[in-house]
Amino acid sequence: MEVASPKFKSSAREALLNESLQGALKNSRGGFVDKRLAAVEDFPQFDELRDRAVGIKNHVLTNLDYYLGQFADQVEAVGGQVHFAATPEDGVETIIDICKQAGAKRVAKGKSMIGEEMALNDALETQGMEVIETDLGEYIIQLAKENPSHIIAPAIHKTRAEITDLFHEHHGKYGLTERVEEVETIVNEARTVLREHFVSADVGITGANFLLADSGASVLVTNEGNGDLTSTLPRVHIVTASIEKVIPSHKDLSVFVRILARSATGQEISSYTSIYSGPAQSGDMDGPAEYHVVLLDNGRSKMLQGEFWEMLRCIRCGACMNHCPVYQSIGGHAYGWVYPGPMGSVWTPLLVGLQNAANLPNACSLNGRCEAVCPVRIPLPKLLRTLRNQIFERGLVDWPSRIGLAMWGLVARHPKLFRLSIGMASWFLSQLGRRRGSIQTLPLSSGWTKTRDLPSPAGRGFVAQWNSKKD
Repeated sequence: MEVASPKFKSSAREALLNESLQGALKNSRGGFVDKRLAAVEDFPQFDELRDRAVGIKNHVLTNLDYYLGQFADQVEAVGGQVHFAATPEDGVETIIDICKQAGAKRVAKGKSMIGEEMALNDALETQGMEVIETDLGEYIIQLAKENPSHIIAPAIHKTRAEITDLFHEHHGKYGLTERVEEVETIVNEARTVLREHFVSADVGITGANFLLADSGASVLVTNEGNGDLTSTLPRVHIVTASIEKVIPSHKDLSVFVRILARSATGQEISSYTSIYSGPAQSGDMDGPAEYHVVLLDNGRSKMLQGEFWEMLRCIRCGACMNHCPVYQSIGGHAYGWVYPGPMGSVWTPLLVGLQNAANLPNACSLNGRCEAVCPVRIPLPKLLRTLRNQIFERGLVDWPSRIGLAMWGLVARHPKLFRLSIGMASWFLSQLGRRRGSIQTLPLSSGWTKTRDLPSPAGRGFVAQWNSKKD
């Protein structure tokens, strides 16, 4: 997937003017938030489990090499194979080799953010393979030739009318010519089309929410069940995951399962929590003949020793973007790469280079909601501020911003100059907004005043008012 993060500002403006997108975002705006709140309020142990999850993740990250080794040993003990990929290119090459050895012509795929990170679909298609996304949301955006806009609801930006048009355009070749407009009929038509692909696929590729070191099992949490069909019907099953997904044991899994669904969709537990343990064994009624796990690093091991190691606790629930006012205004595509929202504003610069995504850490009001709802307590605002500091230090901001920040730094370091400047600015702004009580046009601040009014200040700074009251 091409990185388009440098175009964030123009993409955000386009998103704000896109009536169809704004309608879809409006329809989804309260659902995730309200359901999560209700689910958490009904579960008094939620914060206790969050703390336990943080402890488990921190322990694993401190001993990641040990747990990855244990996981690989257990997978191989049951007849599977683990492939470590340092870069996305390495991962893609490994998967293509597996598919070629299997003589694969058709590949069924479950939703996988690591697959997106590796741009896996495009790579397989260039090798002449047909790739079918089996998650309904991923299938919809595949038909639309778009990228996911949300990590758990890839087609959240699509209206029902747009989905109807897509199905009507693409399903005629299957003899399905009626326009399906209701949710139930849309789902049933997708199920009809995808059923044949499940049966005929040579290789199935899924992601993994967790990897269990003690057994070598991979865990997939879904609401559709397509993961089970993708992993058991094809002759070859490939799991794609990043190295930080490993946790010690099934006991630890119970902690994460109880906080993941509540954080992501407001459910007590997802419809399907599937555990896969290698290829089919003698006596098994189903399962693949080959089982492969491709573990992607892509800079994560370097993060362990740096300022951003806490980002590796992320369990991809999407709660941060569900509660982010910026994401909820512009959707996911404006972020320009695989990961949108607050977590994407940290992940993307770390994975593709700060110079390629310098706008993203500034796409945040630092309101703190993302940290408040994160099930593993990732300090996203702190990490975003750290990235902002690095952006400034490396000269990746435009000259007006550099001058403005330099002037602010000078003023902030000298209390008398600060009070004088604040007093003058407060008086000037109060005069500017005296008639209307608000300021509608302000030089160098058109980004704010173009879409909203700035309340007129009192005319004196806080310290001046405080001192006058004391006198």
